[in-house]
Amino acid sequence: MSEYFVHPSSFVDEGAKIGAGTKIWHFCHVMRGAQIGENCVLGQNVFVGRNVRIGNRVKIQNNVSVYEGVILEDEVFCGPSMVFTNVINPRSEIERKSEFKTTLVKRGATLGANCTIVCGVTIGRYAFIGAGAVVTKDVPDYALMVGVPARQVGWMSRHGHRLTEQDEEGNWICPESGWRYREIEPGVLRCMDWPEDEPLP
Repeated sequence: MSEYFVHPSSFVDEGAKIGAGTKIWHFCHVMRGAQIGENCVLGQNVFVGRNVRIGNRVKIQNNVSVYEGVILEDEVFCGPSMVFTNVINPRSEIERKSEFKTTLVKRGATLGANCTIVCGVTIGRYAFIGAGAVVTKDVPDYALMVGVPARQVGWMSRHGHRLTEQDEEGNWICPESGWRYREIEPGVLRCMDWPEDEPLP
């Protein structure tokens, strides 16, 4: 018995590596050379290109194509029908497979439904990209990004709440967990109450 689940309507090419506990649902295609970690969920109609790297506990919702050049670290969430690209200036008449750009989505980031991530950018840890946003440049850790093109409008906690309240020391406070977040320098936010490379308790 396999350590992971693949729906009979899906295809996993020889040479792809799938971690234990991962579930691949209807009408998916995982290409040769792709690496998918443990306890991931791929919803209906997900495509994973050659040599894509996906970490552990990643959730990819319906109708998402993860093209070659994309790296998803642990616990990334890809909302329904969000879009990655891998060529900055595509033309049908010109072969540009040697020009694929790397897109890195760091641990715990959320990519909202129907957002677009233009290739070559880095999405910081626990950043939150709003539905329909178009990301054209690097995104800081914990940043809340909305609009076309996406702009930062605030900060998000690891529990997925916009940070709006501060204590007397100037720390931002998550309304769910009570954890403190501090801007240690302009544009750089850090969690003061839990290691950022540890899963939530």
